Amino acid sequence: MAENKYTLDERNFSIRKAGRDISRAVWKAVKFVLTVLSLTIVGYVVFALVYSTDEEKRLKSLISSYETLYPALPQKVDEIGPDLERLSRKDDIIYKDIFHSEPPADDPMSTLDIFFGSDSIPDAKLVFYTADKAEKLVAEAAEVDSLFRKIVGALKADGFVMPPMALPLDSISYTQTGAGTGTKINPFYTTTAQHNGVDFIVAQGTPVKAAGDGVVGTVQTSRKGEGNTVTIKHKGGYRTRYSHLQDIRVAPGQSVRKGSVIATAGMSGNSYAPHLHYEVWRDSLLMDPLSFIFASVSPEEYSNMVYVAQHTKQTMD
Repeated sequence: MAENKYTLDERNFSIRKAGRDISRAVWKAVKFVLTVLSLTIVGYVVFALVYSTDEEKRLKSLISSYETLYPALPQKVDEIGPDLERLSRKDDIIYKDIFHSEPPADDPMSTLDIFFGSDSIPDAKLVFYTADKAEKLVAEAAEVDSLFRKIVGALKADGFVMPPMALPLDSISYTQTGAGTGTKINPFYTTTAQHNGVDFIVAQGTPVKAAGDGVVGTVQTSRKGEGNTVTIKHKGGYRTRYSHLQDIRVAPGQSVRKGSVIATAGMSGNSYAPHLHYEVWRDSLLMDPLSFIFASVSPEEYSNMVYVAQHTKQTMD
């Protein structure tokens, strides 16, 4: 049986049954809701501080790795800057050597950053800027057209000889590039010595191909020094040399075509591991072989080859 509640009516000093106080009930409900919400928020905060989701763990790990790598980035940027400048100068030298003409200017479109903020730039300024840029582009296009005409003229001129421009190996990657020309460390004597070519690290028996049309000059077989070596004479005074060969498949005086197999790579002579040592000469002048292979690989692959060859200090022979 339900218990009845009574209350004192202070106006007439009588006792009556107590009615429901709506405002008090509402206030109790509000307090209950607020209490539940507060406990929920506190519980979530505690849970978030103690427990991390997989995504949060991944982001924290990523942030930690970035914090570790960032201090070294400025130094790496400073180190890469000179290398980029050397690559740019090397590109200019190659252009002059091959095409006997001045290289074109840098990308004329590289200064169009103004258009990224075009929403806040007056229309009149954009119009004048565009007109000025268009005039410069037309002038530079005419200059590039003139350079191409000079190149075509040089290619058609009597006496022009295209250097041996092909790679002597198929499917070579920059990861297989060893030391280039210059002063390097000899692996046998551990002292610095002049290195006259570039080393390509390949498996023994890999076919070695002629870099251009020519005539076989000398064929040398030896267990010392550069080991088995083939020299090919090309037009224009160019000579290519292929050393540390395993098997030689040509003879002196034999005519060869670009891409024809002349030998297989090996490690004859003083060789640290199987590889091809490749040289390019023009008369008595030693050339950088990497300057004559840029047309055989992609720009990215070529830049990586140049970088690796320059920074590899120890040769393979």
